Amino acid sequence: MCKEILTKVSFDKLLFQKELVKSLKWIKSDEIDGFKEWCIAKFGNLYPDVLRFAFNKA
Repeated sequence: MCKEILTKVSFDKLLFQKELVKSLKWIKSDEIDGFKEWCIAKFGNLYPDVLRFAFNKA
């Protein structure tokens, strides 16, 4: 579900960041690495700074 939401809000940087931070609170700790890889593959060229910020906090 988190992936679907992030894909839908990826048009807006601030909304994407907000939803990514929320997603990281929902995802189990053992699933974060796979989620991070997916995010980098899907949005790494679009919002690299947002991804670094969010995953450094997680």
